[in-house]
Amino acid sequence: MSQALSGKTALITGSTSGIGLAIAKGLAAQGAKIMLNGFGDAAEIEKVRADLAAEHGVEVRFNGADLTKADQIEALFKDINDNLGGVDILVNNAGIQFVSPIEDFPPEKWDAIIGLNLTSSFHTTRLAFPGMKAKKWGRIVNIASAHALVASPFKSAYVAAKHGLLGFTKTIALEGATFGITANAICPGYVHTPLVDKQIPDTMKARNMTREQVIKDVILAAQPTGEFVTVEDITALAVFLCSDAGKAINGAPLSIDGGWVAQ
Repeated sequence: MSQALSGKTALITGSTSGIGLAIAKGLAAQGAKIMLNGFGDAAEIEKVRADLAAEHGVEVRFNGADLTKADQIEALFKDINDNLGGVDILVNNAGIQFVSPIEDFPPEKWDAIIGLNLTSSFHTTRLAFPGMKAKKWGRIVNIASAHALVASPFKSAYVAAKHGLLGFTKTIALEGATFGITANAICPGYVHTPLVDKQIPDTMKARNMTREQVIKDVILAAQPTGEFVTVEDITALAVFLCSDAGKAINGAPLSIDGGWVAQ
């Protein structure tokens, strides 16, 4: 599939690290122009942007829009439309997590998780759809989670958001089906990323466990392989979904979790 996405433009949210950055690299390797988005050190992000452009010979831009603010998402899309020709591929990846018993769950954390993990995908999709419809081609890849299909305790907001994201994915898949647009949800198990690292201390507190116990008995216990999913695994699937080979896959939750939801 070398350079199979040449001429396409991809927006990957939350792409300054982790899964999002890996997917950005995978799509750039196929010739897509890239709009990076996320938070982090400005100098480090510029290095990532420049390295990605140089390695793959594609245009790479960065926009630090806060995706919890609709007006900043609209400004992000104006940037893409003005400078990269609009969005052909949308990867909704940005997300946050918080772990707490429901009775102690801070309402502001609920609002923040629903806002970023679910509502931002509505805003990016509603802004991407008209251009995709006009071109009769589009790919939307929502990075959901095994928690879009099953639940775990102490993650009420995250599980609610990811279940909502899967329902949203199915709806837009139906709306885009006759316009050459596909929408799918990748549902990873635990991936060793900064997001997972950050939730370990909260899980230690909620479950009264050591770090080692959380990794072995909570995180990896969910996955029959006993191993983390890798960002490379997820990237390969995302790139496939964006290719012509994946054009008949639409509205699907695609588990990549070492067998977690098979149990």
